[in-house]
Parts: sequence; structure tokens; C-alpha cells
Amino acid sequence: MYEICPETPADESEVEGLYDLCFAPGRTALSSYRLRDGVPRVADLCLLLRAAGGTLMAAIRFWPAMVGDHPVLLLGPIAVHPTAQGEGLGGLLMRDSLTRARATGHDRVLLVGDAPYYGRFGFIRLDDVLMPPPTNPDRVLGLELRPGAWVGVSGPVLRAPVPKPSDPPAPDSTACTQVAHPKDPAHDRPQRPGPAPDH
Repeated sequence: MYEICPETPADESEVEGLYDLCFAPGRTALSSYRLRDGVPRVADLCLLLRAAGGTLMAAIRFWPAMVGDHPVLLLGPIAVHPTAQGEGLGGLLMRDSLTRARATGHDRVLLVGDAPYYGRFGFIRLDDVLMPPPTNPDRVLGLELRPGAWVGVSGPVLRAPVPKPSDPPAPDSTACTQVAHPKDPAHDRPQRPGPAPDH
């Protein structure tokens, strides 16, 4: 059994450690980080998956961004501890976070990643949405959380406006969910290692 909970400030160093473990050095130099720098995360969608003993097994984060006048959710990074990759934990976290995003009124999600892998969650290539260079256009993918949400949305992806400083809301301790290990571990096993969004 696993528990999925929103990330809290106390989890920051542990989550960063997981990302450092899973991704190559210099990950923060990628183009997607230019859209995140100085912009607060979408706190209620940044989730952690922990094993019964409390060990951090996977993490996912979302950030606000803009395409023209349209707000989007920028998904990533998502990471699964190397000892558990291929077991379907990334799929559990992805589906849970997208369900929460839909329930809280978000319209569209954007990521940079491997189309054959993320297609299983409904992501498709966005031909008219431009991530900062040198992003490969074939890896710019989107998901509609409501029908037609990406229709007519085009142009460069921009940083979201930075809100005025304020105390961040306290994490909702009731927002945790219990999930079982995937019944079929092969269900979410990628065909090749590391199909994560542009971290």
C-alpha cells in the first residue's frame, strides 16, 4: 500500500534529492526551468508517493504557465526512485494528479516528454505551441482536462505572472489518498528507461 499526499515545505530537500538521483546533473539548465524560475508551484498538485514505511518513492510537480492569454499547467518533473522504476508508480501518480487537476477546475496540461509513453495518459503533440529553445517540437505535448481546452491556443509558452509575496497556504492534510500497488506492473512499464517530462 502507498500513500499519495501533497508536497509540503518540509519535503523540499527530500524531493530535490530524488530529482538529483533520477536526472542528470545540470537539469535546472533545461529550457523548462526558465518558465519556473521565481514562480510558485501549483501546491495542491505537487504530490508525493510514499511506501508504507514513509520512504519517498515518486514525486510530481506542476507549475503555472501561459500560452497567450490562456493559463496552462506545466507538468514536470516527475520522478520514480530507481529501485521502483518500471513498477507503475509513475502512472499512479500521474493519474492521481490529473484527476485532482480536473477536479479543481484546470483546463489544460502541457509537458515536454516522450510521446509514445505519455500518449497512454491522453497527451498529444501540440504543433502550435512553442517551448523555449532548444526544445524538440516533437516532445511538446498537451492534454485537455475539458473538451476543446487546447482549441485555438497557440504561440510561445511564457512564464506565469508572479503573484505578490504572501504566506503560502497550509497543505491540506486531508488531501492524502491510499493506493494499492498496481495489479499489473507491466501496465505502466515504459518501453525504454527514463521517459520523464523535460525536468
